Amino acid sequence: MGSLSRQAFFQELGSGCLLPTVQQGLEQVWQLLLICLVCRLSWRLGLPNFLKHLSTVVGGFYTLYLFFELHMVWVVLLSLLCYLILFLCRHSSSRGPFLSITILIYLLLGELHMMDTTTWHKMRGSQMVVAMKAVSLAFDLDKGIVDKVPSPVEFMGYIYFVGTVIFGPWISFNSYMDAVESRKLSVSWFMKSVISCVKSQLCLLISNCVAPYLFPYFIPVFGNKLLRNKKRKMRGSIKRWLQAYENSLSFHFSNYFVSFLGETTTTLAGAGFTEEKDNLKWDMTIAKPLYVEFPRSMVEVVTSWNLPMSRWLNTYVFRKALRYGSFTAIIMTYTASALLHGLSFHIGAVLLTLGFITYIEHVLRKRLSAILNACVLSKRCPSDCKHRHKKELWVYLINGTFSMLALLHLTYLGSVFGSSSDDMDSDEDGVASHTIQKWTQLSWTSHWLTFALWVFYRLIL
Repeated sequence: MGSLSRQAFFQELGSGCLLPTVQQGLEQVWQLLLICLVCRLSWRLGLPNFLKHLSTVVGGFYTLYLFFELHMVWVVLLSLLCYLILFLCRHSSSRGPFLSITILIYLLLGELHMMDTTTWHKMRGSQMVVAMKAVSLAFDLDKGIVDKVPSPVEFMGYIYFVGTVIFGPWISFNSYMDAVESRKLSVSWFMKSVISCVKSQLCLLISNCVAPYLFPYFIPVFGNKLLRNKKRKMRGSIKRWLQAYENSLSFHFSNYFVSFLGETTTTLAGAGFTEEKDNLKWDMTIAKPLYVEFPRSMVEVVTSWNLPMSRWLNTYVFRKALRYGSFTAIIMTYTASALLHGLSFHIGAVLLTLGFITYIEHVLRKRLSAILNACVLSKRCPSDCKHRHKKELWVYLINGTFSMLALLHLTYLGSVFGSSSDDMDSDEDGVASHTIQKWTQLSWTSHWLTFALWVFYRLIL
């Protein structure tokens, strides 16, 4: 569709992209949604807890087979290995670290030796969820948050909970056990499921049919007379950044699609609520798109990108690594995230770059806040903060400057993601070359800016 005139493009948009995208999206997930609903309704029949756990195990197994067929055996092997370690170490107080190392070895062996990279990466999301659940359970057992090692059927019910087994997100073992209690059906539960499902399909449409054609057709920048009169070199540079923004936006909305779909399946299956006295709120939130697309800071971006995973990394990696210093803890957190996402050069490069960007931004804005006595921290100040300067114009200008820097970083980092990098997923040399080429085209701007901000921070320290 990229070679059509603007008028022909909009004429073809509906039948050529919008309808096929919605149709394919629903074809891929309707059985999963139905299984989630069946499990939720079956739990309302007053079955014994053993049968409730067993039903979600069966549903989870069937769902894994739908998406991965016989390759699901590698996810099953990981879950069995996790329970074996938990059982053997049931009297130990170091189950968390030991299980984490075991899972890391398993994932590395799978990535490097057990099967081809392309097939392994297709199961990356489910394996990540299994790993996060098992590690969180092990650490919660060490801290006494969970009283005892669950029975095999409880553990497998948690691991294969049909609402999270494919698209996530991570939920704690106690959250799963609360879901097993099966709260009553309500209009708010149904509406939350429907609204999240609609949002997921809208994000899929934007990712596939809007973002890739944003500037040629929806916002025809190169039809602007002012741009036509620029020097060719300048126009080429602008064009590269606009294309990078399109790639980044498409990648963002594909993540929101998965996030809202995860909200749908989790809620539909009966989890994803908070309870205050007699008030039950179906308020599962995985991503906050507005906080990513219009960010205050990169710190806010990485938190809002995937709230459950951010909470998991903060609880089970960052806090435990703080004893080694904040910078080390941040790098260890992003390294753990990179390992969970698989041995892919572009993901690892982006996440480690994010680690440096967020650390330098955080310490710089913290220092500026102290010097200026102003609300310019990476995170929004509470309404009762004690800063003297809150709503002055220069405060808004400083925060606005960091917001623009965050948008630039997002565009730069997101430029490496796209259909071409996905096609090269099994060729790490190709992925590495693609990443380096993309960042070279953008003059390594984010890396140089991050270095400049670090120098500025050291000067005012």
